[in-house]
Amino acid sequence: MLIHDTSLIFGRYVRQTLRSRFQIFFGILMPLLYLFFFGPLLTGLPLGSTGDSWQVLVPGLLLQLALFGASFTGFAIIIEQSTGVVERMRVTPVSRLALLLGRVLRDALLFMFQAVLLVLAALAMGLRAPLPGVLVGFGFVGLLTVSLASLSYALAMKVRTPQEFGPVINSLTMPAMLLSGLMLPMTLGPAWLDVLSHFTPFRYLVDAVRDAYVGSYATAHMLYGVAVALAFALLAVTVGTRVFRRAGA
Repeated sequence: MLIHDTSLIFGRYVRQTLRSRFQIFFGILMPLLYLFFFGPLLTGLPLGSTGDSWQVLVPGLLLQLALFGASFTGFAIIIEQSTGVVERMRVTPVSRLALLLGRVLRDALLFMFQAVLLVLAALAMGLRAPLPGVLVGFGFVGLLTVSLASLSYALAMKVRTPQEFGPVINSLTMPAMLLSGLMLPMTLGPAWLDVLSHFTPFRYLVDAVRDAYVGSYATAHMLYGVAVALAFALLAVTVGTRVFRRAGA
């Protein structure tokens, strides 16, 4: 029943996404700008990390894509509430968990597709990374998208207006980006900043993907990254499902 309901919701939003090329391709614009204009500045710099500058930057850009893209998906729920879509779904027998999973799985598919385009562009710029490492990176993008999209939808169900939603998301995503080392390894900064960054879960994901991009899979960074990503996804889906049930979405 859950799988059937989830597939129905997933199919609905996939068809909706396919009708909007703007949604498919616009989200990748910012990471591409960083890739084209910021990436060449790092070439030849001592980054204090294993791998070349592209193997440091591209994993960060992949997770940046998920961080900013998935965090703002809640705007869709706000629009659906204002147009009565949520109200119509409320009277159906579809599982509340399926209502959430169908949405977040569509989001994960969308951002993983954009991640593929980003990696292809990076390969043209000079990235060299093993295929298993690239696939591991896509897996982390998917998990992070599921986590953040679930929390974004849950927040949108609570605040209900774009004027409330936008500032909250901005105030959370910017510190997360700065403290996770998306652009540059946090080890390049002062010791206190490096220590502080370990309280941000995204730091562990970034370190894990960077290890994968140099072919290092059996590392402490990978272990911590996988554990944090899975735990974060489980927690986020649980929170999102509870909010959907209480709100009657």
